[in-house]
Amino acid sequence: MEAIGFNIPGLISQFINFGIFLILMSLILYKPVTRMLDQRAERIREALSEAERAREESARSGEEVQQALAEARDRAQQIIQQATETSRRQAEELLAQARADAEAVAERSREELRREAAEIIEQGRQEIINLSIMAAERIINQSLDHDTHRGLVEEVLREAEEITNGGGS
Repeated sequence: MEAIGFNIPGLISQFINFGIFLILMSLILYKPVTRMLDQRAERIREALSEAERAREESARSGEEVQQALAEARDRAQQIIQQATETSRRQAEELLAQARADAEAVAERSREELRREAAEIIEQGRQEIINLSIMAAERIINQSLDHDTHRGLVEEVLREAEEITNGGGS
């Protein structure tokens, strides 16, 4: 084979050198490189796993936030409803109090009017008595006993009042 350009001992030594080179490369480079690649693959798997956990956590957090927002809306709605109910109740109470106050004022006014009417009637009665006495004095042209005439006029007015109030019966 030397004639074709093959050197058998050189070829065998190259095969042996290549085998030794492969063994050394396997020991020195291949195992550390594969170990490094395996570690990197493991880190990538862990990172992907962590990213998946983070995504799930984010989804759970999003749901929790949505739930918290819904609860907050419900609570706000309850507060608004309570405030509306309280203000309605207070308005009704104020209205009832205002009505009661107005009724009390009206009753006091009616009582005041009754008292003033009674005073006016009494003043009118006294005026009629005085006028009657003056008229009677002028009619008989002499001075009469004032107390006696007052008693007579009051008696006549009482009788007239009984007739008026009694309806003539």
